[in-house]
Amino acid sequence: MIYGAIDIGTNAARLLVGEVVIEEKATFIRKVSYTRIPLRLGNDVFENGIISLEKQVDFIKTVQSFKLISEVFKVRGLRAFATSAMREASNGLEVQKKIFQETGIQLNIIDGDEEARLIFGTFNLLNINKDVAYIVIDVGGGSSEVTLFDNGVKVASKSFKVGTIRLLKEKTSPEVWDEIDEWISLNTNPKYTYRVYGTGGNINKCHKLMGKQIDEPVSYRELDELFDSLDKLSVTKRMFKFQLKEDRADVIVPALRIFKHIMRSMKAKEIFVPKIGLVDGMIYDQYSSEIK
Repeated sequence: MIYGAIDIGTNAARLLVGEVVIEEKATFIRKVSYTRIPLRLGNDVFENGIISLEKQVDFIKTVQSFKLISEVFKVRGLRAFATSAMREASNGLEVQKKIFQETGIQLNIIDGDEEARLIFGTFNLLNINKDVAYIVIDVGGGSSEVTLFDNGVKVASKSFKVGTIRLLKEKTSPEVWDEIDEWISLNTNPKYTYRVYGTGGNINKCHKLMGKQIDEPVSYRELDELFDSLDKLSVTKRMFKFQLKEDRADVIVPALRIFKHIMRSMKAKEIFVPKIGLVDGMIYDQYSSEIK
C-alpha cells in the first residue's frame, strides 16, 4: 500500500511517497518518490511573525505540486503536517485555511509532542536494543525535540525553541542552552550510558559527508572536526568544497552546533543516524491505522 506524506517544516517542505514493506521478519518503508523544496517559511516568521503574501504564493504552488505528484503514484492516503514556523506564525490559521481552499489539502499544524510521536513510531522498525536507555535528538529549522527512552518506553520529552533557521536569524534566546542543560540534568540518570540517535536532514547529510555506513555511528570528535571545517568557510565555499546545495550549506553549521551542545551536555561520545524523519513516521502511522 502506497501512502503520501507532506511535511511543511521551517526550512523546507517535503513530500515522501512511500510503501510499507514486510519481508520475512523485517518491516521497512520503501521510498517510491521524494521531493524537497526549500520553502523557508522561517525566514518570514522569525523576522516578521507572519507568512508574507509572496511566500504564500510559493506555499500554495508547493502543496499543489505535491498533490499532483501524489496523484500520479495513486496514493492510498495523503497527510499533510506543518511544524514550528506555522505554529508561530500569527496568520498560521489563515494560511492553513487558504491552503485548503486553493488545493483541497487539509494541512494539520502539529505540536512538538505529536511531531516526536510520529518520528519515534518508525523506531519500532529499527533493530534497537530496547534494554538500552537511549535518547533521540531531532533538530529542525525552528525547534529541536529531545526525547528519552528507557526499556523502549518514552519517559520524557521536550521541545526547545532552538533550530537552524532561528539561529541564522539570531532569534534564539541565550537562555535556551541553559534550559537544555537543566532538562537533561533533571531527566537523565548519571548511572546510565545512553545510546544517542540523531534525526533530521542535517545530521543525515553529515553522516553521508563522512562516508559512514548505515549502522555506523559518528563520534563527537568527528562532528566537532566537521563543524570546525565548515564554520570557517563562507556558504559559497561550503557549497563548492562539500558539494552542498545553498539551502543546506547555510543551516548545517547551526545544526551541528545544536547536536554538539546536547551531546556535550550528556557526555555522549557518539551518535547513531538512522535516517528516518517525520515523513517516514507519517507513512507508517497511516499504515498502522489501517491494519488495526
